[in-house]
Amino acid sequence: MPEAKLNVELLSCTPEGENLVALAAKLCYAKSDVSSLREKVSASDQSAFLDKILSSGHLSVVEHISCTFAVDGVSRVLLSQLTRHRIASFSVQSQRYVSMADGFNYVVPPKIRALGEEAVTRYHAQMAQMQIWYQEWQERLGVGESSNEDARFVLPNACETRLIMTMNARELKHFFKLRCCERAQWEIREMATEMLRIVKARLPALFADDGPGCVTGPCPEGKMACGRIGEIRAKFKQL
Repeated sequence: MPEAKLNVELLSCTPEGENLVALAAKLCYAKSDVSSLREKVSASDQSAFLDKILSSGHLSVVEHISCTFAVDGVSRVLLSQLTRHRIASFSVQSQRYVSMADGFNYVVPPKIRALGEEAVTRYHAQMAQMQIWYQEWQERLGVGESSNEDARFVLPNACETRLIMTMNARELKHFFKLRCCERAQWEIREMATEMLRIVKARLPALFADDGPGCVTGPCPEGKMACGRIGEIRAKFKQL
């Protein structure tokens, strides 16, 4: 059973995203009709204006942009955290309809890998044992989704899942603030950081200053802070 490897791909993003945000914001403060405003927005770079809007906290206009990501190589542990973000849409590979009889990929935590080869070998053996249990229950329960849905109870949280998710840009900003933080669980932090890297390249004016909460202000974790604010700020500035 091979180890799962994180892969994040941006499938789609609202066309002319940054201009759309600028248009929505200008509409709030102008008498002009939408067509006239659209021409003005398209005729010039909106980066400075967007920076002003974002700095003012006028974030409702950012909700007009949505991004859809495909994610592979993540665990069910990550999934349970991810779906707590309610302003998002998820489509997830089903363990009920998709049989794992031929084996399942799984995530190896870095701390287990850091213990050395013996620890990793033991971990692999444990995953293999769970695969045996799964196959045994499938054989006893019969063929089809009814056997899958009960046999899956012995599968580990480490088991790989795949998903497609859509978030609007405002929710993405909130997601990055929480999940790029060093206090976030390592796997979802890795995924969130990769998502941010992707949208920064696609929508630089909107996501230039995004990252964990300490990037643009004091650390929101208080006494639980990681104590590496300078290092973290430099990391996300260069992302």
